[in-house]
Amino acid sequence: MPLRNWVRGTVPWDELEKVGRELARRSPDDEVRIEFLEADNWLSTPLVVDDRWFVKIITPQNALVHALFTTGRNLGVFSSGTEGFFDRFDGPLQMAEHELEATRRMRDIGLNAPEPVESFGVDDLGVLVLEYLPSFRTLDDVGPSEATALAESLFQVLRELHDHGLAHGDLRAENVLVVDGEVYFIDATSVRQEGLAGARAYDLACAMAVLTPMLHARDTVRIAASVYPTTDLLAAREFLDFVKLRPDHDFDAALVKGEIEKVAN
Repeated sequence: MPLRNWVRGTVPWDELEKVGRELARRSPDDEVRIEFLEADNWLSTPLVVDDRWFVKIITPQNALVHALFTTGRNLGVFSSGTEGFFDRFDGPLQMAEHELEATRRMRDIGLNAPEPVESFGVDDLGVLVLEYLPSFRTLDDVGPSEATALAESLFQVLRELHDHGLAHGDLRAENVLVVDGEVYFIDATSVRQEGLAGARAYDLACAMAVLTPMLHARDTVRIAASVYPTTDLLAAREFLDFVKLRPDHDFDAALVKGEIEKVAN
């Protein structure tokens, strides 16, 4: 069994039926059409309702795996010389409620994100309902020339998020959507308020890690430096080795650090 399938686990059919009935009850229509998605979600089972709602079903196993990931990430952050800032959830419903609120806060400050609809519990499951975006690509699906055009927008959106006292916490290519040529953020995780400065630096390191394979280190850092001050780039540099260890980032951390040092000097 693939690791991702084991980590995500499966939702028993009777539980899926309960969720489906609850979604139908909350829908303005008498019946709903549900489509299950074969998506690379580690922490939920995704589905689409009536081509209108994107729904995540979060299980206790998903919540446990998230807690294990959080512990590992905090250990990695500690190895970078900073106290851990990732936060855990009490269970599936809290995970759903956090993502709903994080999406709402991003939209409230004017950033692109799917419209938040609601979150609720069904037995021990958490259910998150967002607007369904039918036509999108993830950032790793775009070509080099388009990635260059999108890079400044990505850093500007991230800077806007940070300037409003927020952090994403899980910025990777799969969590950056491109819709009609614009950048959308999804799947923000929870970070502790007292660790916000570190979380922002980590976000910036992740953004450079995402773009470097498509743009090369020099261009990535040059564009980042046009949006962020040098002090922020230097803070992000301290997280690059840890980000490199994550399986969802494949880039040359040494090259990026070298380009940051050139900017700093």
